[in-house]
Amino acid sequence: MNPQRAAWWFLTPAILVLGVFFLLPVIAALGLSLTDYDLYALADIRHLRFVALGNYWDLLHQPRFWSALGHTFHFVLVGVPLSIMVSLGAALLLHSPLARCKPFFRTALFAPVVTTVAAVALVWRYIFNTKYGMANYVLGAVGIHPVDWLGDPHWAMPTIILFAVWKNFGYNMIIFLAGLQAIPGDLYEAARIDGASPLQQFRHITLPMLAPTLLMVSILTVSGYFQLFAEPYVMTEGGPLQSTTSVLYLMYNEGFKWWNFGTASAVAFLLFVIMFVVTALMLRVARRGTAA
Repeated sequence: MNPQRAAWWFLTPAILVLGVFFLLPVIAALGLSLTDYDLYALADIRHLRFVALGNYWDLLHQPRFWSALGHTFHFVLVGVPLSIMVSLGAALLLHSPLARCKPFFRTALFAPVVTTVAAVALVWRYIFNTKYGMANYVLGAVGIHPVDWLGDPHWAMPTIILFAVWKNFGYNMIIFLAGLQAIPGDLYEAARIDGASPLQQFRHITLPMLAPTLLMVSILTVSGYFQLFAEPYVMTEGGPLQSTTSVLYLMYNEGFKWWNFGTASAVAFLLFVIMFVVTALMLRVARRGTAA
């Protein structure tokens, strides 16, 4: 049998699964975004109307969509660099020859990633409770007045970003750790012989050798923060005063709270376009940096 034909036979089951459970739903959602499919159409399909790009046009003229988009960019611009720095710092500590009990700390730092969001969010809500939370207890011990962490629009966003970073940084840490272990030790030994300081070794060896890993982690993290939903949902439910409503949370409200499935699908595809453009820009900047 032709090797190419044999390869296609082996790939066919996976392609069928992807087509049925990914491609067809995406096509159906795209078609749904071009209609006014809502609760009335759900009850009687005859109420369904084709509105073409009407849902997209309405969304672009809705203040709540732009507000949710602004909150999402806030999550991305603050959360992504913070998450990457914490992940890289933890990976460097675990990779250090001075570190002890590495398997234990790898497991402990990765544990939040695989822990249920609802469970850890309940703990964090107690920690940041205004009256009896540990955070305000520590502040009170040093003479600072209690802060309404989840009820004040100015503090709710930083609290959720902090929670999201703690919850997700372990995944990137494992990727960075694998990248660090792939760097030849001879490079560091030669740099030490030449008198390079640890900071110079990090700048001229670690960062350049980690560049492909850093790009991949950045793209994955940006994608994750653009799709932030569980954290604001379980911590603040989009409040207070809609100050933590993300685009994905808006999509959830449109689809499963207000039953506007056509609008919810349009929100999803607008978010996809935004993520595609941002990712393409990141790849272009990375290529320019490599070429330079």
